[in-house]
Amino acid sequence: MAEFERRTEPFRKELLAHCYRMLASVDEAEDLVQETYLRAWRSYSTFEGRSSVRVWLYRIATNACLTALEQRGRRALPSGLGGPSDDPAAVDSDPGVAWVQPIPDSLLDPAAIVTTRESLRLALIAALQYLPPKQRAVLILREVLAFPAAEVASMLDTTVAAVKSTLQRARARLDETAPDRSDVIEPTDPQARALLAEYIAGFEKADVAALERALRTDAAIELVGTSTWFSGRVNCLRLLATAVGSPGDWRMIGTVANGQPAAAAYLRDADGTYQAFGLALLTPTSAGLTHVHVFSTPGLVTKFGLPLSSPSGAHEGQTEDAKA
Repeated sequence: MAEFERRTEPFRKELLAHCYRMLASVDEAEDLVQETYLRAWRSYSTFEGRSSVRVWLYRIATNACLTALEQRGRRALPSGLGGPSDDPAAVDSDPGVAWVQPIPDSLLDPAAIVTTRESLRLALIAALQYLPPKQRAVLILREVLAFPAAEVASMLDTTVAAVKSTLQRARARLDETAPDRSDVIEPTDPQARALLAEYIAGFEKADVAALERALRTDAAIELVGTSTWFSGRVNCLRLLATAVGSPGDWRMIGTVANGQPAAAAYLRDADGTYQAFGLALLTPTSAGLTHVHVFSTPGLVTKFGLPLSSPSGAHEGQTEDAKA
């Protein structure tokens, strides 16, 4: 057991990132990593070292993900379901869709985040879900993780020629669905920090002008959990004006998810306690925020090591993720 842990444990966090890219769900990814290690432990005595431990684990994890994907449809974001709305009062109810989930950077390998941050951004994760599972696996293994075609063929029990053909089709499909990511800046960039601070101040102070300054003219807000989203700063501000309430109604804590700045949101209840509302994931550029994905799922904050409620007046400030 000690030898197995010593040889396999260093790959746990990067396997979580891999399963997350495949599944677009941090909950499912965590389950599949656990399953990967259970399968690996059970077959460790027959592992003959014909490949590295890392390749062996990726083979197990990828095939576990492919099996899981056989049993469900793709996860989506609101913008993938239909056109934008211009009426803040007409928010659709949950249409029974499985949604793309955010993943806290704190769950991932810091070194891997630096080198593969772009492949974890929420918009790309959503775009990957349009690919058939086998194409998704090949593209991630070849393009993101840079495994040689021969190793990918071995992992997937196919041929090198089939891997190359599948990769070509996956690239073409991704080019059709993936957004332009060239102008997105890192969460540690001073401008990204400033935009996060302005977004937080806009809610905590009920300052719509601050939110207007933070948004680019072509900004979009997506209310994940519904099919509703808004396009253009004017429409976004109509929504935000109905959401900010009064000064002090909101408390927000800066953090990082998917290699992007984010804010864990708390809303004050009638007793003055701040109850978790969910997470706002921001896409920053040098000219402002292009996207705000709002996840109104209170339990999400616990993934970031944050409480579900805090007393009135308590303000945690930024997490270590946001300061990093």
